[in-house]
Amino acid sequence: MINLTLYKKELKSSWKLLVIIAGVLTLYITMIIGMFDPEMADALKQFEELMPEVMAAVGMTGTGDTLAGFMISYLYGMLMLVFPMVYTIIRSNGLVAKYVDRGSMASLLAAPVHRTTVALTQLAVLFTGIFLLLGYCTALELATAQALFPGELAAAELLRLNVGLLFLQLFIGGFCFLCSCAFQDTRYSLAFGAGVPVLMYVVQMLANMGGKLENMKYATIFSLYQAEGLVSGESGAWLCAGILLAGAVLLSALAVAVFRRRDLHL
Repeated sequence: MINLTLYKKELKSSWKLLVIIAGVLTLYITMIIGMFDPEMADALKQFEELMPEVMAAVGMTGTGDTLAGFMISYLYGMLMLVFPMVYTIIRSNGLVAKYVDRGSMASLLAAPVHRTTVALTQLAVLFTGIFLLLGYCTALELATAQALFPGELAAAELLRLNVGLLFLQLFIGGFCFLCSCAFQDTRYSLAFGAGVPVLMYVVQMLANMGGKLENMKYATIFSLYQAEGLVSGESGAWLCAGILLAGAVLLSALAVAVFRRRDLHL
């Protein structure tokens, strides 16, 4: 159960950051989908040949024969992973750790509201923001693709792609929220809540470069997001997505349990 008054208040506080991240993604989504044409594909291929390791590190390899493949290479290798993650890191820290660090958690718990309700409400705010951001991006991608390249992008393929991305971001959200609930100081909340996902992404970048570093991908959750497999409906890709969703649920439950039991020094 969530507290609707607190939910509305915190969701309202999320809008500014949501609009900023959505605005940045709007620019990239419309620009990159608009680049799906033979002339631009040749230019991108030449750029890839000049800087193969850099392009591989951020997942921008191959132009793709389809619009979905092109988007996977140039949107989902980096941009659609990093920008929602930035929102998740900032907002999860602000929903719990910042209140405790400023000594204002007492105001949240002053009313006769159970700690579990407060934790679940803050978690619902975080997950709602992630859902709204990815839902907006999905609608924008479909609208842009239909306007510029009618019939080139199947809605079912894009939905599968973004459902997997949603599960990944929920996993990151669950972990960041756990860190926000576990640490008394925002410095430590950010150090772990931001540091671990960012480190994993850096590891993924190194693994993308191939060679001896390729096996490092098994040390990062980002390898569980298999975009190509989701688009083609492969069972293995859905299994990995299911692991991410299960992890998100477990981390969220652990975060609520930690918040209930910790000494908040109110």
